[in-house]
Amino acid sequence: MGPIERVGARTIDRGRRLLYGLGFMVEVFRQTGRFLGRRRAGSRVLTMQMLFTGVEALNIIAILSLSLGAVIIIQGLSLLPQFGQGQLIYDILIIVITRELGPILTALIITARSGTAIATELGNMVISHEIEAYSVTGINPIRHIVVPRFLGVTLSTVVLNLYFNLFGLLGSYVVTQFVNPISISEYYNGLLAALSVDDVAASVIKSLVFGAITSLVATFSGLQVERSSTEIPVAAIRSVGRGITLLIVANAVITVAYYI
Repeated sequence: MGPIERVGARTIDRGRRLLYGLGFMVEVFRQTGRFLGRRRAGSRVLTMQMLFTGVEALNIIAILSLSLGAVIIIQGLSLLPQFGQGQLIYDILIIVITRELGPILTALIITARSGTAIATELGNMVISHEIEAYSVTGINPIRHIVVPRFLGVTLSTVVLNLYFNLFGLLGSYVVTQFVNPISISEYYNGLLAALSVDDVAASVIKSLVFGAITSLVATFSGLQVERSSTEIPVAAIRSVGRGITLLIVANAVITVAYYI
């Protein structure tokens, strides 16, 4: 096979994988509606996924958000007053933490933790023929295996994003007391004046989209494992790479749409 044929074959293969991925996403959305109507069968998987993705990530989210809030307030209070724009620190906090870095950093942490875990778990299930056993017994594996993880990761991403925002703004206030002490009422009045419904909506929409991307990519990558256990770490790595790429693209698209 010559170089032109190889390029053509790769293009066709990528096109097939893209179409298969889109079909997988549509099927997950379709089965999610059925799962919500009869969620008892997969409720335990959903609960365990939310515990792993959400509760067990609280510590790292808190540390990251507190550190980010502290850095922003220190840099802002040292630079902005020099230009007579000290009040802009509240707008910067809202834009950076609530609208931009909060959703994307939360999603990246979940991709690194839960995305790899889900891809590895589903890959092992394929190798051990558990997925095949579900299909043979008439149980839809998408509804009972993929959908609970899809919902668990998506809901956890939204909650962790709000948690990130809360701790980021709290960390900013704590650091403010050491740099330039102000009353809590003045600080939060300034934040509330800078905060708008659009900021909250953009943050929530981003976290919903990012959670859906993370879970879909992880489950899709895990189910792509075919025969050998050596494919599992490859699937986990691909899950992270694809997830991060799609998260960055989605973040850019939503941000651009917000300002249009």
